[in-house]
Amino acid sequence: MLARLTALAVVVLLAPGSALPAIHYIPGKGDAFTFYETISVSGGYGTYQGYAETTAVNGSLNITAVASNRTENASFDYVEHYTNNSGGNLYSNPRGNFTFSASSFQYVQGTDDQPGYTNPYVWFYVNNSLGVGANLFLLNSELAVQSRDADFHLGTSAGDWVSTLYADGTGSYLRNDAYGTFTATYDWKAYFDAATGYVVGYVYTEHDADGAGDGFVYVDTLSVTGASYPLTPGAVPASSSPTSPLVVEVVVALLVVVVLVVLVYALARRSRRDPRLPRHSAGGIPRYEPPSPGPAPPPISLAPGDQPRIQQVVVKEVVKVNCRFCGSLIDSTAEKCPFCGATRT
Repeated sequence: MLARLTALAVVVLLAPGSALPAIHYIPGKGDAFTFYETISVSGGYGTYQGYAETTAVNGSLNITAVASNRTENASFDYVEHYTNNSGGNLYSNPRGNFTFSASSFQYVQGTDDQPGYTNPYVWFYVNNSLGVGANLFLLNSELAVQSRDADFHLGTSAGDWVSTLYADGTGSYLRNDAYGTFTATYDWKAYFDAATGYVVGYVYTEHDADGAGDGFVYVDTLSVTGASYPLTPGAVPASSSPTSPLVVEVVVALLVVVVLVVLVYALARRSRRDPRLPRHSAGGIPRYEPPSPGPAPPPISLAPGDQPRIQQVVVKEVVKVNCRFCGSLIDSTAEKCPFCGATRT
């Protein structure tokens, strides 16, 4: 790795006011990095009011071989844990192999579990020789290089502040999947190691809305947790000037008021929350299962022979007479009076 970087440094083109590499870095066997990623859906309104889901990913990607035509063989291993506030809980472990081109920066055969894209570019590696203003692609999104020495806070075991090549891209598309049909607008801020072009981290923010008043916010953040190559240390931002005690007290008081208002509002909304909020799995597949149908009704036939026989019931009336001894009403068919025991005749 160090020898390859040294060879690249030899061919650097020193144009006036510039120190960009003349050719971009080519990944080599043994290059590897690990990362931590979180994907969340929150900030919902309409039917998504109160809904939230999170997917946490611990992943690794390794370059396993390099062909003479700059086709790279790579492997990936991701451990994903999905939860939502509707009771969803799912673990998955996608892993496998794929190839990509170090010339076109696109996947060649297979992907690292990236379905739904058309001829996508890789998301983890870019041309590190690009200057400010140049364009690059991640998956199917276009970004523009904003800086070659932007400081990015990793906050992981790989380091704290690192210097990166920073690109940003915005756009929109029509989302039509298990979440629903929405107009999605996004902003993708991505940071790469300027010496190799490998990803260091990114923040992807998407706002989804439809014409019926429903919507949510989709946020995907990633940071490298370890790498086989050194990252360039960045500058730690200078601490702000001390704040007076009075200002601190005012800020704390305002925060307390804001928290109380938010709690009151949340309790008021809770009683009106729609219990029919959508539920999603980690793959975006609805968990709804339709109820099973009941038994079919019996067939109806109007043929005379198929009708049930009607049973006739005859009610017989018995005449009542007075007992000639005690005067009580008794059946005319009775031989003796049930009250005094005298015979009728």
